Amino acid sequence: MAKARTVLLAVLDAVGVTTLEFLLRSHPGKVRLPNLSRLGLGRIVAPELRARFGRCAGRAFAQAVEQASASADSVVGHREMVGIVDSRTFGLFPDGFGRGYISALEDRIGRKTIFNRMAGGMEAIELNASEHAATGRPIVYASKCDPLIQIAMDEAVVPVKEQHAIADAAFELAREMGIPVTRSIARAYVRSSGGEIVRTANRHDAVLPLEGRTLVDVLYAQRVWTAAVGKTSDLVNTQYHEKVKLADRAFLDPALGLRFVHPKGKDTNPFIVQGVVNALKAAAALYRPNGTFIFANFVDCDSVYGHTRDVPGALASIAEFDRVLPLLERLLKPGDLLILTADHGMEHRSDYGYHHKEPLPLIVERIGRDCSREFRRLDAGAGLTGIGRLVAGEFGAETLYAATRV
Repeated sequence: MAKARTVLLAVLDAVGVTTLEFLLRSHPGKVRLPNLSRLGLGRIVAPELRARFGRCAGRAFAQAVEQASASADSVVGHREMVGIVDSRTFGLFPDGFGRGYISALEDRIGRKTIFNRMAGGMEAIELNASEHAATGRPIVYASKCDPLIQIAMDEAVVPVKEQHAIADAAFELAREMGIPVTRSIARAYVRSSGGEIVRTANRHDAVLPLEGRTLVDVLYAQRVWTAAVGKTSDLVNTQYHEKVKLADRAFLDPALGLRFVHPKGKDTNPFIVQGVVNALKAAAALYRPNGTFIFANFVDCDSVYGHTRDVPGALASIAEFDRVLPLLERLLKPGDLLILTADHGMEHRSDYGYHHKEPLPLIVERIGRDCSREFRRLDAGAGLTGIGRLVAGEFGAETLYAATRV
């Protein structure tokens, strides 16, 4: 029988241990992380960097975890946390996609396409937005760091529903042709009244089918309420009781004092914080006899600051998460569990930020209790699947949870 408690699994996207060490070494100025310090983050970085952290209370459990899957990718990392170890490797496409694929895609979607090169997302859109607006041809481009197909379209040119269908068709065709990608993404955008290009929340991910039963499936079957906040439901694309995706500032509670740290307000994390707050308040107020599992992704250190190699921005984003962390802790009740981890790291090269396979942080806090000796170090061979086992155990479902290798 499951226990009526809440577990929050919060993923700090692209904040691997090696990445955090790089950010700190590259930014000698002061970085305030009092709450992550209190929970033990400073204990798992290189010894010479530990003085940059504040006092550790010694009440939480902290370790660095090695990923077991072959590739550093958001899909792969999130799925490993819930039980799927992926031994496959996926490719990048520095020269774009083959002519045969592009021709077949155009036939399938009934539109010609443009660009078909490797590029950063905003770079591809800004280079091609005028031609796209004039011709209606979707902008196809290959990611610099992810094994995926991206198709950018203006919502005023291609309706959102059609954009989603195009992404689905692109991924289905790639799988038919054996092209090694994990996703196809429709990158919806609009032009603001001032002419600025703004990507919208109408993005759509067509993702590899799950080949195994995940932690989410186990908990859902046990009637544990499962809530996905942010892009976790796109990455682990299975059945949830609730999917929370916010993108409108009107839904941010002013009383929470959430901040956008990007100078142009491009942050997504404030919406994720609000989504988690909403999910935690619902868990406390609504009848959930077998408890609640909240799976949230805080994406900004990947999409906003990682690929752009913005070291001060990444550290400011981590510091802002640190600032709001007590808000989330206060909404959890005594005995609930808070788990903080990452899905991959980010290697900052001279041209771009690339996903990087590296040790990942794992911090576990039992609200109101000392849990520093409660948990054992995760088995190295299990990788991140040990996180799923830990969560399953909280709901009395450990015997139902098993890792799958694909």
